[in-house]
Amino acid sequence: MGTQIGRRRFLQVAAGSAAALGLPRGTRAQSPVRIGFTLSATGPYAVGAGITQRPNYDLWVEQVNAKGGLAVAGQGRRPIQLVEHDDRSEIETAVRLYEKMVTDDKVDLLLPPWGTAMNFAVGPVASKHGYPLIAPTAASLKLAELGLPSFYGMLAQPDAMMGALAGFLKDVKRAQGLNKVAVIHVSDLFGLEQQGALMPLLKEAGFEIVEAKAYPLGVKDLTDVLKGIKAKGAEVLVGLTYPPDTILATTQAKAVDFNPRVFYTSVGTAFPFFRDRFKESAEGVLGMGAWNPKVPYPGAKAYFDAHVAKHKKEPDRWASAFAYAALQILEETVGKVGLDRPKIKAHLDATRFSTVVGPVKFTKGWNQATPGMVGQWQKGEFEVIWPPERATAKAVVPKPAWG
Repeated sequence: MGTQIGRRRFLQVAAGSAAALGLPRGTRAQSPVRIGFTLSATGPYAVGAGITQRPNYDLWVEQVNAKGGLAVAGQGRRPIQLVEHDDRSEIETAVRLYEKMVTDDKVDLLLPPWGTAMNFAVGPVASKHGYPLIAPTAASLKLAELGLPSFYGMLAQPDAMMGALAGFLKDVKRAQGLNKVAVIHVSDLFGLEQQGALMPLLKEAGFEIVEAKAYPLGVKDLTDVLKGIKAKGAEVLVGLTYPPDTILATTQAKAVDFNPRVFYTSVGTAFPFFRDRFKESAEGVLGMGAWNPKVPYPGAKAYFDAHVAKHKKEPDRWASAFAYAALQILEETVGKVGLDRPKIKAHLDATRFSTVVGPVKFTKGWNQATPGMVGQWQKGEFEVIWPPERATAKAVVPKPAWG
């Protein structure tokens, strides 16, 4: 799951050697740009953090230092030094550590933690101290409502993401007559907000909701829930799930022979290990968000290949690319305006960026250029199947039988 971060790790200049930071031979080491963050190496958020953000942070640092360091306007290139901590998937720990990185470690820049709940907690800390935080794994209308001046969200938010899912389901309903929907959701900020955005859309579209059930974070068994949904004749299952739950729900649906015509799970569905674990049973499974190396954006395929070359594994097909795009945006901004945080904010507010996920433009801190999307595993690739203008393949409905 990538480099472990259970301890604080510094990429330090050893005895004045540029090589200690991975800089090209002959490069004179300057004072480093210190970048702080926490990620979950342990606890329920560790799977997502270790797949979506950790590998991309490491890849980006290696690439930037190989160029001689981070280009800082007016200062040339300076090597990156990471100041990092394991937040243990504990919100209080993350808040304490971000305060420490700002007040004690006096880092130059901050990167975000993983997940909606974590970003909701540390976003106010970053904004209080004026540190721009570009988050690739936060999806929360409540977070947007806080109006944090230095917080920037990369992903489509629950209204857009669930709007895309509802649009897809309405299209399927028109074409195939599917009507009975079951919705399960994890009881944390992510699941609650996604569920809150989806249910009115389903009711407005006239779907019959045969089940709407919450389950706790860290759930170990969904067998009875899935059996009950199967008994009610659900034709569509929507799981607003985090990675461990996504694996659990899929494994146990297969075990109880529940194979609805539409099977949708959320975070983790786009992870390659989902495809690799379930093999032919992954075919036709739908998931939240979507990206793949076929998308027509500059650098998308090169990013995919670089990730594979460094980590010997593929990036996930949703937020991994957004994590890398956030780093592209940070790099471009620092190159244009330097490390002055008000100038960084002004540049983020005013600029339309070109990234591996396509155009990104922040409006009141949120990327409005990326729509909500639905993906589906088809023949080993997570295809974008909704909205039609972003699609890399047509949806396969009904889902094939479990392999």
